[in-house]
Amino acid sequence: MNKKKLNKYDKAYLRIAKEWSRLSYCKRKQVGAIIVKDRMIISDGYNGTPSGFENCCEDENNLTKWYVLHAEANAILKVAGSTQSCEGATLYITLSPCKECSKLIHQSGIKRVVYHEGYKDDSGIQFLEKAGVEVELITDLE
Repeated sequence: MNKKKLNKYDKAYLRIAKEWSRLSYCKRKQVGAIIVKDRMIISDGYNGTPSGFENCCEDENNLTKWYVLHAEANAILKVAGSTQSCEGATLYITLSPCKECSKLIHQSGIKRVVYHEGYKDDSGIQFLEKAGVEVELITDLE
């Protein structure tokens, strides 16, 4: 696929991830993720509490509860419970991954990460690049 056409699809999938982020109950930061393989969405996720927990991500001090799952972790876990595989897939995410999620991304077989905004700590991106995962920032979604 040529670069221009790929960029058009990248922006469309990022817009879907952005839409998905709006489903998050988290007040501090809403993050959405989409996993695409062979031009097919195989998973999606947003940050939030685990199944069976109240849909409130922050504690009384407005800090994120330690057990809140990140969007990319939720999307990867959904694939793990399906017949699909992340091998060779692309992850579209509204916020660049943290270092913990970067390990999951690499280990799951995702080969490319496209994100919309940078997280304050870029060590996750540095890890992915070191691991040979292609990483791309796209800020303009028009």
